[in-house]
Amino acid sequence: MIVHQEQRQERIQQILKKVRLLEIKTRRLLSDPLVGAYRSVFKGQGMDFEEVREYSPGDDIRMIDWNVSAKMDRPYIKKFREERELTMLIAVDLSASLDFGSGELSKRDIAGELASMLAFSATKNHDKVGLLLFTDRIEAYIPPNKGKNHILRIIREVLFFEPQGRGTHYHQALNFIRQVLKCRTIIFLLSDFLPGERNVTGMLSEEEFRSLQWMHRHYDVVCVCIEDPRERTIPAVGWIRWEDGETGEIVEMNTCSRSFQERYAHVVRSRAQQLEDRFRRCGVDSFCVSTEIPFIHAFESFLKTRNARRR
Repeated sequence: MIVHQEQRQERIQQILKKVRLLEIKTRRLLSDPLVGAYRSVFKGQGMDFEEVREYSPGDDIRMIDWNVSAKMDRPYIKKFREERELTMLIAVDLSASLDFGSGELSKRDIAGELASMLAFSATKNHDKVGLLLFTDRIEAYIPPNKGKNHILRIIREVLFFEPQGRGTHYHQALNFIRQVLKCRTIIFLLSDFLPGERNVTGMLSEEEFRSLQWMHRHYDVVCVCIEDPRERTIPAVGWIRWEDGETGEIVEMNTCSRSFQERYAHVVRSRAQQLEDRFRRCGVDSFCVSTEIPFIHAFESFLKTRNARRR
């Protein structure tokens, strides 16, 4: 019993250490220009009335408050303040394929680092942040809130939560979001979007496609595809046994076969293009991050592109 308690205490210390290190790393990445870009891209959803003041030359005449102007016998205008506070939900796919990584970091590690950066970016903008973890079922949900301890809890859960499911079901996750979030929300959907047991083509199914279209009409949705370079190309090392992390299916393949290499490359390119087309047809924004390249560059590029397009 004492041994188990010591092991549990040691694991808790390891978790806390990794979360603290990730917090430090994230704060170093969050430069003022990056936070400013986040603030300009994700704005509030309305304007709050603040006060009325006397009209000055150059003011917008459409803002004149005629009732107050009539009472005061001179023109007054309404003054509004932009509603800055937003709600962000980070939805993370924890299916078995996210545990893969050919280098030092797995795709789940990248998901944790990206979630950390998003959460702290929102915090610097005084926004609320929530978390949804899903596989082929809803694994955990943390309602949107503020505060450093809340953010650290989100980071901890993304990195260390032990899911019960192994597959992926986006439709179920999107339906859950519809039920729990009634207000306008920014939703970051983090996944590798790899084919699984439910969808061997590697694209969003028609059911998931319709759900994502509906989400786009009611929320601000950004899909983030997490990739590993070994999933794009397989080295020629002879015959290998390949196990699908989500379905458990095992297949054998000759990686030295030229026809295999060509077919594999074609499938990867085709799936990526089809997925991008699906996102475009749904109307949602998307960008990709890799386990081999610092994701901060992809995020900055996404913010610049989106800001330029909206201008």
